[in-house]
Amino acid sequence: MAMAWNLLSRFAMKKIMYIREDPSKRLPEVIEWTRRFDLTGRYAKVFDMLDPFVKDEQNNWNRMARSLISELDPICLDKLVTNLAVNSFLASAPKRERLTKRESHNIPWAILMDPTASCNLRCIGCWASEYRKTDGLDEALLDRIIREGKELGIYMYIYSGGEPLLRKGDILRLAERHQDCYFLAFSNGTLVDERFAEECRRLGNFTLALSVEGFEAETDLRRGKGTYRKVIDAMDILKSHGVPFGFSTCYHRYNTEVVGSSDYVDFMVEKGCRFGWYFTYIPLGHDADLTFLATPDQREYMYRKVREYRNSKPIFLLDFWNDGEYVNGCIAGGRNYLHINAAGDVEPCAFIHYSTANIKEMSLLDTIKQPLFMEYAAGQPFNENHLRPCPLLDNPEKLRDMVLRSKAKSTQLLDEEDVVSLTAKCEDASIAWAARADKLWNERKHK
Repeated sequence: MAMAWNLLSRFAMKKIMYIREDPSKRLPEVIEWTRRFDLTGRYAKVFDMLDPFVKDEQNNWNRMARSLISELDPICLDKLVTNLAVNSFLASAPKRERLTKRESHNIPWAILMDPTASCNLRCIGCWASEYRKTDGLDEALLDRIIREGKELGIYMYIYSGGEPLLRKGDILRLAERHQDCYFLAFSNGTLVDERFAEECRRLGNFTLALSVEGFEAETDLRRGKGTYRKVIDAMDILKSHGVPFGFSTCYHRYNTEVVGSSDYVDFMVEKGCRFGWYFTYIPLGHDADLTFLATPDQREYMYRKVREYRNSKPIFLLDFWNDGEYVNGCIAGGRNYLHINAAGDVEPCAFIHYSTANIKEMSLLDTIKQPLFMEYAAGQPFNENHLRPCPLLDNPEKLRDMVLRSKAKSTQLLDEEDVVSLTAKCEDASIAWAARADKLWNERKHK
């Protein structure tokens, strides 16, 4: 089976280089050839969906595909196909499904982990400030996590922090050691330089989601004066080397109308972003500023704008909260991903700082079996309305009950915020959003 997927990868890459010579004519041809591999018709609807856009050069997805094929470095393009599309999604999915049935719990698609809790910035609302700066996962432990993950069929690894690029040497070595995996780091971009970009180009399987909060005023408001300029410089460097990258934006009360605007997304496309991840502000820690919480109007604004741009902009956009309808609710707790913080605590989500397992004391598989994750698996989805997917922001009583039942401990070692206090901060926001989300959900069902 592995040989078959390897052959398919080679075939796909060969056809992509064929497309590169004449994208307008050859993109539709290759889609038709690929359809012939679907002997059972399992993906017929997917091909039917692809057919109109590959034949329409003005379609935004057609423009995005042609841009990727013509502008990315060939090594990076190769790894997008072989590691991300084939290894991470297609070839490994049956193994994860078999293990999920055998083990009677979820096997995630991706692992998010923090090489370090240290950072060269101090941004408002960042969870990294709640951890000890001395915490970190050494290279040997990160390597063990990846090796054990591959045994479970996991080939996608994401770094957060802290600032992951403070450990750029370690994480680049890991990308080289695990050439069959794909790696992404959420980074503030201030440590990107020509040498780093050249290494990313050489390896091909490492990319960045650069944190930006809007234009200069909005970004520097949360991240500090001068940060925006450094992020834009990082985008220019990566683009010049043909390395794929995207943006990561947290929307809140003071920037939503900017980061959700057409001008902002167009500018990100112009700078070379291939994808964009939208998150919303979560009030973590005793010092969290509740005034930053997005209003229901703002969350609906993002709901509508992201869907509009998916039909008009040549960029792949995700809204971590508002896209629950596409993934049947919450994806955390090992269902699609989990988070390992810099102290080794295995948490259900980057925004849920409670755990009953530590990777330094047990295998990756055993951490996935922890009581809190089993509570997640039993409770998902946390709401029949998938526009209210989160057990903290949208259904705070669900998180409170799961943490108390599992006897999970707070992993915020600086303040050990108890779950009753945390969820209380989200009660008003969840009630306000519930009425709006139910209206949108009914509107969607009627369509």
